[in-house]
Amino acid sequence: MDTLDSISKNFNVILGGIREEIMSIRTNRPSPKLVEDIRVNYLGQVMSVKQLGSISIDPPHDLIVNAWDQNSVASIINAIEAANLGVGASSQGKQIRISLPQLTEERKQELIKAVRTVSEEGRIKMRMERDEFMKSIKELKDEDELFRAKEKLQILVDTFNSGIEELVEKKIKDILE
Repeated sequence: MDTLDSISKNFNVILGGIREEIMSIRTNRPSPKLVEDIRVNYLGQVMSVKQLGSISIDPPHDLIVNAWDQNSVASIINAIEAANLGVGASSQGKQIRISLPQLTEERKQELIKAVRTVSEEGRIKMRMERDEFMKSIKELKDEDELFRAKEKLQILVDTFNSGIEELVEKKIKDILE
């Protein structure tokens, strides 16, 4: 059924969006995702940090941005500080060290709540897609075909929900570490 293929693609797009959003939420482990998409105003252009330098991890709690241009360092630091991530940024030549302080229990709970909110918003989008599909298959005359379509839809919904649950559980585990 064409509509089943399209709903499957839509579910994958929604799941990808949730994955991106959840990955950008901070954990106790440093991740380049935390800073790579921060917008930097450099030489009159707005660029992301990942366009201005390479980002690496310096365990246990630091990120390193190696700027490609020495003149961009101050702009990158200003943008990181303006992003209110609760991190410290300092420069050593072309290298910017971003220190992630340990998360407090209260902050961990706020981050877990944010992860759950993102997942619930994704589930709401999925339900809207599912409802649209259900409206479209109500027009089917054949009871067997209607039943098979509903069954396939339920399999897609279950797969989508388990994918979200997997993402949420992994992220909560990372936050609590």
